[in-house]
Amino acid sequence: MQTTFHDLNLSTQLLNAIEDLGFTHPTPIQEQAFSVVRSGKDIVGIAQTGTGKTFAYMMPILRDLKFTEQKHPRILVLVPTRELVTQVVEEIEKLANYITLRVLGVYGGANINVQKRAILQGQDIIVATPGRLYDLALSKALNMKSIQKLVIDEVDVMLDLGFRFQLLNIFDILPERRQNIMFSATMTQDVDALITDFFKAPEKVSIAVSGTPLDNIAQCYYNVPNFYTKVNLLNFLLKDKETFTKVLVFVGNKRSADRLFAALDESYADEICVIHSNKTQNYRERSIRQFDDGMNRILVATDVMARGLDLDEISHVINFDTPSFPENYMHRIGRTGRAAHEGQSMLFVTPAEEENKADIETLMNYEIPEIEFPSEVEISDQLTPEERPEELEIYNPLKTQKDEFAPGPAFHEKSEKNSKTNQGGSYRREIAKKYKKPKTRGDKNYNKRNKR
Repeated sequence: MQTTFHDLNLSTQLLNAIEDLGFTHPTPIQEQAFSVVRSGKDIVGIAQTGTGKTFAYMMPILRDLKFTEQKHPRILVLVPTRELVTQVVEEIEKLANYITLRVLGVYGGANINVQKRAILQGQDIIVATPGRLYDLALSKALNMKSIQKLVIDEVDVMLDLGFRFQLLNIFDILPERRQNIMFSATMTQDVDALITDFFKAPEKVSIAVSGTPLDNIAQCYYNVPNFYTKVNLLNFLLKDKETFTKVLVFVGNKRSADRLFAALDESYADEICVIHSNKTQNYRERSIRQFDDGMNRILVATDVMARGLDLDEISHVINFDTPSFPENYMHRIGRTGRAAHEGQSMLFVTPAEEENKADIETLMNYEIPEIEFPSEVEISDQLTPEERPEELEIYNPLKTQKDEFAPGPAFHEKSEKNSKTNQGGSYRREIAKKYKKPKTRGDKNYNKRNKR
């Protein structure tokens, strides 16, 4: 018999909120993590993206969080991106619809003085990115002494983005007696090291083996020679608006995102938007909102944004670049096929990316089926700067092959003044020998000897 939310010993207020949201049965991670979080033990939860991890840790926390008028927060939730801060705050507010609760999201790129004033009014839960949280703590605007539970969500992304140093600083200023709650989609060496250093006998709740493909996502790949042929292929696929109704296109970096957006903008100006970390907060929020509302059919995004998006009814995820980390492929395709919907994932693979595809298939223990390259799509000869072979001036008559490898101007002999070495001895003696006079005016004996 399938578990319902009534079996989890939730409060009436939480049950009412969940009923309003239309949920009946908890997901496996929600069911298995509930009692562990309530016990107060440290916990590490491993589950794929889109399995309801936010409710998995917030339901038991809110179940036992008592009302108080104290100003200092008791719960701290750390997430890697600004978008995820907004999303987690919204999820908490939905769950706490019938509870008197103060929750605040803080992140960089927003006015820190506004956030300081909101903190001074008193908060129960703070959801933050590590950098902004540490700034607020250092400025004494945020008092951490009352923190009872620390939640680190999407910790693998946080470490990939280089937040380890900020996390260590935050651990130093938190109370030693606290419950640590960590959720991640993958277990990496960096995550394991963090658990070993800071968690006390944590209980691990793992729902799906990292890399297990989701059953309701159909996967395929195309062999493509280069970047601009990928553009032509994507352009060909996107013309079928009835099939490709809501498309999330993932690229490996900001440069590729802007290059792809520029290539498609002429054909899909009113249908396409792009987000990456160099875009302003307002631009990113507007792009996500327009894509989610259906105003834009195509969204181009980088891997950094892969887990900060909670979007419904995405028909296709297109991996324009094959990710170098196979776990990122799982996070990308997890954006489609959500909530029992069927999803489609397509992977574009160049010869240089074949090894990356093999790593993905090894991780999933699944061979992605190949789709024949459409004959209607033009094979482009245009190459990006990264794809062009390195040009050597091997036929330059004024530059011999020996000159190609000769030391440059930095490899010169030391000048006379730089070739001096420390010969030892008294500095005073050397100065006296050089200038034939006392180093200081007070050396009366020296003056007497010279007068004789």
